[in-house]
Amino acid sequence: MSAQLLLCFVVGYFLILFAVAWYTSRNSNNDSFFIGNRNSNWMLVAFGMIGTSLSGVTFVSVPGSVGNIAKAGGLATGIIYFQVVIGYLLGYMVIAYVLLPLYYKMNLTSIYNYLQQRFGNWAYKTGASFFILSRTVGATARLYLVINILHIFILSRLQIPFWISVAVVLLMILLYTFEGGVKTIVYTDTLQTTLMIVGLIVCTIYILSHLHLSVGNAVNAMESKHLTRIFDMDYKSKTFFLKQIIGGAFITIAMTGLDQEMMQKNISVKTLKDSQKNILTFSVVLVFVNLLFLLLGGLLYLYAYHYGASFQNIMIDGKPVWTFAQNGTNITGDSLFPSIALGLLQTMPSAIAVIFIIALISALFPSADGALTALTSSFCIDILGLKQRDDLNEKQKKKIRMSVHLSLTIIFFICILIFRCINSRSIIDKILELAGYTYGPLLGLFAFGILTKRTLPNHFIIALIALISPILCYMLQLNAVAYLNGYVVGIEILIINGLFTFLGLLAISKKPLTN
Repeated sequence: MSAQLLLCFVVGYFLILFAVAWYTSRNSNNDSFFIGNRNSNWMLVAFGMIGTSLSGVTFVSVPGSVGNIAKAGGLATGIIYFQVVIGYLLGYMVIAYVLLPLYYKMNLTSIYNYLQQRFGNWAYKTGASFFILSRTVGATARLYLVINILHIFILSRLQIPFWISVAVVLLMILLYTFEGGVKTIVYTDTLQTTLMIVGLIVCTIYILSHLHLSVGNAVNAMESKHLTRIFDMDYKSKTFFLKQIIGGAFITIAMTGLDQEMMQKNISVKTLKDSQKNILTFSVVLVFVNLLFLLLGGLLYLYAYHYGASFQNIMIDGKPVWTFAQNGTNITGDSLFPSIALGLLQTMPSAIAVIFIIALISALFPSADGALTALTSSFCIDILGLKQRDDLNEKQKKKIRMSVHLSLTIIFFICILIFRCINSRSIIDKILELAGYTYGPLLGLFAFGILTKRTLPNHFIIALIALISPILCYMLQLNAVAYLNGYVVGIEILIINGLFTFLGLLAISKKPLTN
């Protein structure tokens, strides 16, 4: 299929988003932007959050991970990622029954207001700043990877420079979130999640049909290729099952329950009971969607084997390389899905290319538009204190909010271009891993507030502890293999980071005053 025709479908997709944004943003105000007037439908929020949780990187990386091989002659990773998904379920229980009741009881617009009320401004600003840093880096890294796919397969063929590709995509996101904010993205996320899941299902059904396999036969074929391994029993490994399950639970607590972007949508629901329904429904559906991604990953490798793909005993940017005998093309796991769907083997119908592109950008935008909106909300409320500014009227506040929204879009643009200059998938992966470092202090701050009744001085030392903890974690991760008998620190770095922060806060805390 021609790049021009694919571009037409992408433009049509944006026009639909603009129509939804125009309809939902009518008569909107700052409360609409920040918390959707606390009138969002819990079912829409639950469904839309699937798209937010499963970014465009997940859309290509989770299927690609199934056939990854850590080293020459080793076993394929299989569906080990499902260990983390099991942990997600445990984390969502904590969010539903510990964090959400707290947020609703305090009637929060920004969840970091909890830190202000519990410990004062230094804890409050520290928590908000770590969220802003983490979401900016994470969101722009994800945006870069997906925009790069769109650029390689569509826009570069039309001689459009990369920076224009980035500017156009960011402009589209800016325009449809500019007025409505949360009120709009609750609906656009629902639309995008629907299209993403439809694309996932269609691609799965097509490959099953093409290979003349039932689901049961496909699983058996995957098993024969060692693609169905779930649990890693090696306690020294980064993917040891207890590490992955416990780490997955804490990742969910930190990156959903302590994340303004994710919680902003939850607290936009009218009642606590409905918000809890949202989280629990979303968590169950998310498990099945991840299973479908992993099944698709196995099918893609069976499809690749069918056309003569073979594993090569070499690595590129730390990722195993597969070669297709048909044309001698080398690809890594992350490139498998887009390469096959967009014509590497010239065996899939053109309709699959269209469905893949629409599904890919549908997976991208819920995480990108939500991040931009949440960062705007957090900066306006937590850093600028906009809601407490009685000297400004609604119109003036709206003008400031729009200026922040535009400024963050420009920052996104600059960060994506920086990633383009780095131009290395392995470096991007490391940047994404920073989530374990930036969310750790947030985990420690909230845990200290919820689990203890001790007080903290309203002092810069809180920020200092939050900065020192990730540094200690980095040193530990760097030297763990040498000092801990080969033990590799993996996903649990988030928990260790939170623990360091907790202990640091404990050291400077005092017992509460008693009457």
